[in-house]
Amino acid sequence: MSPAEAKTQIESLTAELKQHSYNYYVLAMPVISDFEFDKKLETLTALEKQFPEFADPDSPTQKVGGDITKEFVTVKHKWPMLSLGNTYNEQELLDFDQRIRKAIGDNFEYVCELKFDGLSMSLTYEDGKLIRAVTRGDGVQGDEVTTNVRTINTIPKKLKQGNYPEHFEIRGEVFMHLKAFERLNNERVENGEPPYANPRNFASGTIKMQDSAEVAKRPLDCFLYFLYTDKPLFKTHWESLQAVKSWGFHVNEHSELCSSINDVFAFIALWDKKRFDLSYDIDGIVIKVNNFNQQQELGFTAKSPRWAISYKFKAERVQTELLSVNYQVGRTGAVTPVANLKPVLLAGTTVKRATLHNANEMLRLDLHEGDWVFVEKGGEIIPKIISVNLDKRDASAPAIDYITNCPACNTPLKRQEGEAAFYCPNDEGCPPQIVGKMQHFIGRKAMNIDGLGDETIEAFYQRGFIRHISDIYALHQHVDKLKKMERFGEKSINNMLEGIEKSKQMPFEKVLFGLGIRYIGETVAKKLTIHFKTIDNLIAATFEELVVAEEIGERIAHSLIEYFSNPKHLEEIQKLKAQGLQFVAEEKEVTLHSDLLAGKSFIISGVFEKYSRDELKDIIEQNGGKILSSISPKLNYLVAGDNMGPSKLEKATKLNIPIISDEELLGMIV
Repeated sequence: MSPAEAKTQIESLTAELKQHSYNYYVLAMPVISDFEFDKKLETLTALEKQFPEFADPDSPTQKVGGDITKEFVTVKHKWPMLSLGNTYNEQELLDFDQRIRKAIGDNFEYVCELKFDGLSMSLTYEDGKLIRAVTRGDGVQGDEVTTNVRTINTIPKKLKQGNYPEHFEIRGEVFMHLKAFERLNNERVENGEPPYANPRNFASGTIKMQDSAEVAKRPLDCFLYFLYTDKPLFKTHWESLQAVKSWGFHVNEHSELCSSINDVFAFIALWDKKRFDLSYDIDGIVIKVNNFNQQQELGFTAKSPRWAISYKFKAERVQTELLSVNYQVGRTGAVTPVANLKPVLLAGTTVKRATLHNANEMLRLDLHEGDWVFVEKGGEIIPKIISVNLDKRDASAPAIDYITNCPACNTPLKRQEGEAAFYCPNDEGCPPQIVGKMQHFIGRKAMNIDGLGDETIEAFYQRGFIRHISDIYALHQHVDKLKKMERFGEKSINNMLEGIEKSKQMPFEKVLFGLGIRYIGETVAKKLTIHFKTIDNLIAATFEELVVAEEIGERIAHSLIEYFSNPKHLEEIQKLKAQGLQFVAEEKEVTLHSDLLAGKSFIISGVFEKYSRDELKDIIEQNGGKILSSISPKLNYLVAGDNMGPSKLEKATKLNIPIISDEELLGMIV
């Protein structure tokens, strides 16, 4: 292949794979299979290796994320990030328009833009490179979150050639698309974690995470909408939007240049209806005077610009009849109440159901049979009952009490202290839990078994082929029966069996996550496998030994102990072991730098400013030291950081174990 052909193919594949990544992670709407994506990625990797001079700095082959931020540095904004004044009706907008006319006359235009419900962000570029990303904060100063923002695919890390200035700042909104939010929130619920109320909260929580590798797993997007430069480059805001779009920035296409306030009203009316067709949340429209000189003439109040205002949409609310309440059982046994409603049109869709979240929410609403309820969808993906119309309640209607037994298997429900949800403890005999666990096990983030999907798992369960995760590895015994199933030919069966066999090579952390233990998400599973190395060590670990591990709190420790105390769970693990699944962590090869710590043992606890706990462990092992899993008289040193558990500190003090800082540790190997 000639260099010219390679350059063309690299550029084409890079653009194509970026779009596929965006479709999958951000929009949650993939258009090709994982296999096809991986093959294209392999081709691009090979081409970049052969022709490195043509590789894009933001190529899909480059790993994103991985840096740990112990604390976010506060940065003062060069240009304050002011908030906008809000208005909720046409009269207030007419008043705004009149104030503008009194100040600058009638010769001006407005730019109307969608008001995104996200997290405001300021990006600074020098010589076309992203050097800093800062949150709004209090408007005067915010947190620097550059490492995390670099994981957002739609934010360019380096601009292509263009007529942009040497130094500039661009403002925008970080947000999460609705389908991605729904998918990730469902995963949180399945892992026994509390869901986020709306995409804005999820995006905000994500951007402030300390581990950028985890941020990269949560698909965020960003629209940019305002440029700041030391010297004026353009006469109007509209011109600047077109320019930054040509530089490679993600600018929303639904903006409009308006010559009158009536045009503004038409734009608002249009998007008050069409907002429900968007893949992301908007909560209003932003109206700005277009000309920069006129903006300067109008100036600012202490809190907001006089040349811009936001029109906020009212959260749509409807009233409908509550028909019944039923209950869904998730794979972790969490039981969620759902209201069945008389169908009603809300936010562009017909609503028949609304979440009731948990028993506490049902208690707050005090629902009775036949109630008429108010339902909203503002800022929520799933419609939510806000309140009851007590004027329409039948005085004789009985109250709706939360159920006491599992709706699927009739087992008495349990509720752990301090938790809102009730759980069915019968995880080995409750059909929705059994099916849900197997569906979780085969999923992309767990064992990633090609040829097996959720519907197939459901069908196999109904036919009695599988009752436990381990039964998946015995499906080859049912080939003759499988061939008789509709839409299940020989090729499909072979692909599935190959996928099952291939999954036996998945690392321990994926297997542990795949088991579906409550509160054990991807990150926690990885931390546990790094710390305990083998499933046998993890099963044998005491409560005290578990909470010593990084990011393992009391709730997770109790969940693990409860899970491993069940003989059926241990029997299942033994069956999976016998099938050849990986229950031992891949040992990293330790390169010995010195033997200065030989014969000394350490435990690391707390949070450190300059190093992660894993980095400190590596330093100890590379210098001959040993990491212990629990505090005992055999321990030589406790390396203590911030937020260390008081029980560890107390135990170490009682045993007269020296407590040292990370700096003192490093001083031992100089």
